[in-house]
Amino acid sequence: MHDILIIGAGPAGMTAAIYARRAGKTVLVLEAGSFGGQIINTPEIENYPAAAHISGYDFATRLYDQAVELGAEFVFEKAVGVTDSGSEKTVVTTKNSYTARAVIIATGSENRKLGLPEEDKLVGRGISYCATCDGAFYRGKTAAVVGGGNTALEDALYLSDLAEKVYLIHRRESFRGEAATLAKLREKPNVTFILGSNVTKLNAGKKLNSIEVTDSSGAVTELAVDGLFVAVGRTPENQNFAAVMELDAAGYAVAGEDCKTASAGIFVAGDNRTKAVRQLVTAAADGAVAATAAVHYLEAVSQ
Repeated sequence: MHDILIIGAGPAGMTAAIYARRAGKTVLVLEAGSFGGQIINTPEIENYPAAAHISGYDFATRLYDQAVELGAEFVFEKAVGVTDSGSEKTVVTTKNSYTARAVIIATGSENRKLGLPEEDKLVGRGISYCATCDGAFYRGKTAAVVGGGNTALEDALYLSDLAEKVYLIHRRESFRGEAATLAKLREKPNVTFILGSNVTKLNAGKKLNSIEVTDSSGAVTELAVDGLFVAVGRTPENQNFAAVMELDAAGYAVAGEDCKTASAGIFVAGDNRTKAVRQLVTAAADGAVAATAAVHYLEAVSQ
């Protein structure tokens, strides 16, 4: 029995672990993959206070090392469900089950797909959701990025230093991403912007060789590309925990800035929560708030 069990070892989950351990609580962190979450795919962080120009991997590693040094326990198993029995919560993974007095769900989100035929089959053969992971394979080649948020802009900027040509395709006429990143991108001579358009078809043999792009008028253009990087947003990973917390229509956990769910002793933190801003700094803030709320809950029920 742990005091606090945290599901997810991204910035929110690991920050929660740090705050919970500093409050003297026993902490178990469950993570399905590797620690760090999506931030490990960011080549350089530029908007986190006092930590500019650090890679996402280095940032995540420092968080992990700090949590471990404070005594947080990490187990790399995928959580698939939570049962709330009041004073005791049981978290089931694909291998085991664990009990805790409070739970923080910080599962973040997963890449949203285009939903095109053959998309899944072409992953690793021309389709990627991580430019920093796979960009080196397209050095000197032609790549396309689809999306309009910060991830899409960062991916296109990263690829512009590797690929001979980069297409940036967005369904709207303007971008949601940061103006500073967009300004840098506009200075790149090998980047072509294709706005008001959607990727509507993938053409491939053994690997991707071209894509078809349809604009708002219905006109179709075929672009010869070696790789397509999909950055059209993310889907919250909450589906396994709907029994213990309310989800909105988009699948995000309904919780305010206090990170409390409708179930006493169950909290949510990070990108899987309903919120206006999903950034590294707000994920860390959520972790601190959720851990503090969990500690207060445990103290209240112990009285």
